[in-house]
Amino acid sequence: MTKAKTPAGAHRLDPTILREYDLRGIVGETLGEDDAYAIGRAFGTMVRAAGGARVATGFDGRLSSPALEMGLASGLAACGLTVLRVGLGPTPMLYYASHALGADGAVMVTGSHNPPDYNGFKMMLSGGPFFGEQIQELGRIADEGAYANGVGGVEDRPLFDDYIERLVRDFPGGRPLRVAWDAGNGAAGPATAALAAALPGQHTVLYAEIDGTFPNHHPDPTLPETLDGLRRAIEADGCEIGIAFDGDGDRIGVLDGRGRILWGDQILMLLAEDLLERRPGATVIADVKASQALFDRIAALGGVPLMWRTGHSLIKAKMAETGAPLAGEMSGHIFIADGYYGYDDALFAAVRLLGILARSEIDLAALRDRLPELVNTPELRFDCAEDRKFGVVDAVKAYVAAQGAEVSLIDGVRVQTPDGWWLLRASNTQAALVARCEASDEPGLARLKGALRAALEVAGVEVRDF
Repeated sequence: MTKAKTPAGAHRLDPTILREYDLRGIVGETLGEDDAYAIGRAFGTMVRAAGGARVATGFDGRLSSPALEMGLASGLAACGLTVLRVGLGPTPMLYYASHALGADGAVMVTGSHNPPDYNGFKMMLSGGPFFGEQIQELGRIADEGAYANGVGGVEDRPLFDDYIERLVRDFPGGRPLRVAWDAGNGAAGPATAALAAALPGQHTVLYAEIDGTFPNHHPDPTLPETLDGLRRAIEADGCEIGIAFDGDGDRIGVLDGRGRILWGDQILMLLAEDLLERRPGATVIADVKASQALFDRIAALGGVPLMWRTGHSLIKAKMAETGAPLAGEMSGHIFIADGYYGYDDALFAAVRLLGILARSEIDLAALRDRLPELVNTPELRFDCAEDRKFGVVDAVKAYVAAQGAEVSLIDGVRVQTPDGWWLLRASNTQAALVARCEASDEPGLARLKGALRAALEVAGVEVRDF
């Protein structure tokens, strides 16, 4: 029997790196420089098929990122594309470059908020997000070696100063503010320092030095323990607000002057109030994990609330479909198309939030006190095997349907009760189930948690107290 030949240039990517929203793996185990080259060839082939000729690339501060970006750029150029290398910086700077440079595609080498040994690729194609089936198609092209060929070129096109200038342009002025910043040793560090230096007021900047080992704390501002240093800086310097970024600068965390966290839906509530004063009737999108108070508040302000699926690529696609000028997720991704480009730029969201405060006669703590007080769980994660997690959610859907519950099936199962609501969905990025509960008081929250636990047990998942 003659053994089938592997096509020249074919390269099998580890299937675990082909995620829903991006490609991400462990360097040296599931991801290496040869993978980066194959990803460049496969993505470049898709850009060529879409009629494109230019792709912008950037990379974050992880130790493995420069070599991965070099392999990526070589693969893109081998498809006959012109590669515009933006260099080291946050992911939103690369997104900005795709607009400013008129690129047909963009690829950011970043491990986002994952541990130091992770890395990956976030992509744009024809000005929109690249995700889902497109990522699976990229894997098939690499596996078959079905690449476009050509003689391309590589150009260095740094635009750090242009990006900072674009951010500062949106600040309206107003009363001086005291601001503490935490860049978390991530890729947004120099941009954070430059932005703080360009804005009026008094600024304290922590951990602006890029260090891919993240020596001060894990680069994820949605984890309360990562905000301790920022909280201390607020207290020491009498700051009104503290702002933190994740490892690649596309997610924001916020503390008020008393060190209290403003979660993603609370940040979005403040931004929506400002937006709807200027654009009454506008649609504002939030993911299924957001508080019901947010959707109610948007409607009360004369806006159109739209609940949508979790995932930055899914949210961006829905914004483009509906023309919504503002969207956000509990994870701290904030998307602004009102005077900006509609992608998740945490630094731009910070500027917009600071502008609201500078024009306000009261500080952020007082603004936060005006927001509805609800009791809720943080985001809950329960380990569940990849081949089982979606089946568990389906079983829970059947269980609550049999009970006649009021249910939203936009993304998983969100059940509304007189006490409030609970949510269960399968994570698109981890072998886990994601849940959340929210009520108006503690007894109601306890009942919601009990209902969630009962639904999980019916589906064969036992969980400890949460």
